[in-house]
Amino acid sequence: MPIHDLPLFMTAALLVNLTPGPDMLFVIGNSAANGKRAGVMASLGVGAGCVLHTVLAAVGLSALLAASAVAFEVVKWVGAAYLVWVGLQMLRSRPSSEPGATAVADPRKVFWQGALTNALNPKVALFFLAFLPQFISPGESGQVMAFVVLGTIFNVGGTAINVAMSFMAGAVREQMSQSASAGRVGAWLRRAVGAVFVGLGVKLALSSR
Repeated sequence: MPIHDLPLFMTAALLVNLTPGPDMLFVIGNSAANGKRAGVMASLGVGAGCVLHTVLAAVGLSALLAASAVAFEVVKWVGAAYLVWVGLQMLRSRPSSEPGATAVADPRKVFWQGALTNALNPKVALFFLAFLPQFISPGESGQVMAFVVLGTIFNVGGTAINVAMSFMAGAVREQMSQSASAGRVGAWLRRAVGAVFVGLGVKLALSSR
């Protein structure tokens, strides 16, 4: 398999995955507002989005996105609109009226929101297209499998980090769960993340390749 410098790749992937971004903020926001389970489902959804980007990079469709200004603009605007929409949903969060009450989020909805948050970000596709080939020897057989292997390693590491973040945020939430202000704090945390998402959506809309 034409993969080289695997330890360097794993180190770089770890550092990239530890850098806060829309995916991590989405996971933390859901854990803080709805508990660990919601955070884990958000993490798995983000991971599903990364699987899609890995496949697209492996079969060359991400290269089409990089080469076509029209395709990039379409995905960019759809992704920006979705980030703003998710942000507005978070901004509408309301605190629970009962101390210790636990917010309930539909796990499937959280999963798909996480998947779409990642999948509709063209910057992720361009990142995979630029990052993975640096560790694949050109001209050798097995290029597609090399993309899949490296993308899977990157995704597993990122998902593990996001799950860890969801447990940390969920643990903080549980510590506060008996407080009379817990519901309000959780709602305000979710609103804060929502405001960040709206900002990220606007930033994506104004960005270029």
